[in-house]
Amino acid sequence: MAKNQDVERIAKKLDKMVHKKNTDGSLDLLKELKNMTMCLETLQSTRVGMSVNAVRKQSSDQEVQNLAKALIKSWKKLIDGSEGKSEEKEKKKNDSPVRTSSTSKDSRSSETSKTTAEPPAVTTFPPVPVTTDSVRNKCRELLVTALQTDDDYKTIGVNCGVLAAQIEEHIFEEIKSTDMKYKSRLRSRISNLKDQKNPDLRRNVLCGNISAQTIASMTSEAMASAEMKQMRETLTKESIREHQLSRVGGTETDMFVCKKCKGKSCTYTQVQTRSADEPMTTYVLCNDCGQRWKFC
Repeated sequence: MAKNQDVERIAKKLDKMVHKKNTDGSLDLLKELKNMTMCLETLQSTRVGMSVNAVRKQSSDQEVQNLAKALIKSWKKLIDGSEGKSEEKEKKKNDSPVRTSSTSKDSRSSETSKTTAEPPAVTTFPPVPVTTDSVRNKCRELLVTALQTDDDYKTIGVNCGVLAAQIEEHIFEEIKSTDMKYKSRLRSRISNLKDQKNPDLRRNVLCGNISAQTIASMTSEAMASAEMKQMRETLTKESIREHQLSRVGGTETDMFVCKKCKGKSCTYTQVQTRSADEPMTTYVLCNDCGQRWKFC
């Protein structure tokens, strides 16, 4: 039986290859996985199926693609088989013949004892209230489409219809109507979940690392991809830098006209931000309204 740490090690290596957009050597790792006897618990805890699927999409090597497909297909059967056994067990329980009164009493007594001793099973997706509102149903459909942007939901084995309904339900419970605020909130979720440059958000929602309630209320900044967050951080630092430059020192002048308030009381600072043979950058601050701008 495959050990969790071995599978997790391979999954991390595959994720690293995908991140670097270089899948050289992935074939050996996939062969190593093929020789392992996988169990359902290991598949779910390591999320190796997602890593293999990501390599399959990125690699141009036909052998890598075929082996990855074969692994995912075999693991999918393992998941389906587990679900089938649960359903068969439940069916047998429901179809059992009616017992005599005394036997039923003994059975109920035994079941009561078991219920007291064992905690109730927790379902991953509790039932979601059905709605007849056409706007809400349409939004749920759009969320399902966003969650199914790629095949990750198949690998993980998630019911996207139920998950989408949960997300929409949390949003509706907070806003209490289907007005513009509700629609805007839904649009931002759908847009970010569909973003091909931000697959981690979608995968985390599908896996349950980000709950339906959390994604329903996350800000755009929190949902953004790592690349977008880095870009925002850079822009923020640049803005702070310009603000500090315009505040520190500077020369008062009436040579500039503020486009915002049309005032001429300004302070400017010149800084060499490029190479020595390039002209200096001029930062201007309007002393009347605080408007700032720059030019070369």
